[in-house]
Amino acid sequence: MRVPRSRIRTAALLAAGAALLGTALLQSPATARTPAADRAEPAAAPTAVIWEDNFDGPAGQGPDQNKWRYDIGGSGWGNNERQYYTDSRSNSALDGNGNLVITARRESGGHQCHYGTCEYTSARLLTAQTFTQTYGRFEARIKIPRTQGIWPAFWMLGGLNWPGDGEIDIMENIGREPATVHGTIHGPGYSGAGGIGASYNHPNGWSFADDFHTFAVDWAPDSITWSVDGVQYQRRTPADLNGNPWVFNHPFFMIMNVAVGGNWPGYPDGTTVLPQTMTIDYVRVSTLGSSGGTGSQITGLAGKCLDVAGANSADGTTVQLYDCNGTAAQKWTRPGDGTIRALGKCLDVANAGITDGTRVQLATCNGNAAQQWVYTSGRDLVNPRANKCLDVTGNNAANATPTQIWTCGGGANQKWTV
Repeated sequence: MRVPRSRIRTAALLAAGAALLGTALLQSPATARTPAADRAEPAAAPTAVIWEDNFDGPAGQGPDQNKWRYDIGGSGWGNNERQYYTDSRSNSALDGNGNLVITARRESGGHQCHYGTCEYTSARLLTAQTFTQTYGRFEARIKIPRTQGIWPAFWMLGGLNWPGDGEIDIMENIGREPATVHGTIHGPGYSGAGGIGASYNHPNGWSFADDFHTFAVDWAPDSITWSVDGVQYQRRTPADLNGNPWVFNHPFFMIMNVAVGGNWPGYPDGTTVLPQTMTIDYVRVSTLGSSGGTGSQITGLAGKCLDVAGANSADGTTVQLYDCNGTAAQKWTRPGDGTIRALGKCLDVANAGITDGTRVQLATCNGNAAQQWVYTSGRDLVNPRANKCLDVTGNNAANATPTQIWTCGGGANQKWTV
């Protein structure tokens, strides 16, 4: 059992160039609880890859801006952290060997922090504006840093309203516990020191900083399961929440960062060695075997499904709203190339149109910008070329109502659960 620790880390969601505004909080694991379901066993196998970054590119290049944005600043992030997060290549860059390296340094960088002139710099990357996902396996192969006062994390947030939108901490480590990583969930009634989680100790007692390890969660509608190097060590379900709401049923985005200091890890001291690096081989999101690898429903207005009319795979078939029925015409996949697919074809804006009211159809996948879609943290499906949202025509929830693109307005007829 671990003593509950009170820590609060504000996550500024205003990434560079982003339109998202607001703050959310990252809190510490509470006392670890280890029910029978937490006993080590092989983790479930994923199926289709939805999104990934293998960090290929020349040494010194920044991470892909189509996948990652930055949080910037030295506010202390609600936890009295000492670092200033930057978007500088000195704090985050590819190494030329297929890895991203986040580097925490002892330097001011010319920045001011909440306590005065900054003492450290580091980086925090997130996908809030580029990729969100509901359910699947979220994993990263990481070699974490080591030293007193260092705090690496790979985690997810469900939106701007913390803790109501939820938080999933896939991996956290603090420097004074080199052989231990933590996994935690936070939500309404179980946040901060009341977060529900467990720790995992290296089976040989070695430091996790000695080598790469794969940290993952398998997230299903009614469970979240943590694993390290394929070994499951914790599973949480609504039954663990003491009657509090399970808020893990909407899109989340990913975050990677290395903090220096804070209420939980403590602060650098005479033993601290800097710079320190967190090296990431890959980050990957996959569907789970339980979903069959054949796609899943996309639900919208009145809880109805995005549907290919008549289950007809011919080019030009209308994509409509319809009662969910589990047929192949309502099984959609996102293979990670920006497309959304059913019946072997792509969700397509007819004639590559960009005006309000252009119909949305099924068409042979062709790499065209009319078949690119971004799912936002606000639950919009946006075609970037048109800069418009997938929309249920006339806000009409009747079966067979066709879909179209329309200027994003935040209405219920433009909100989708993927």
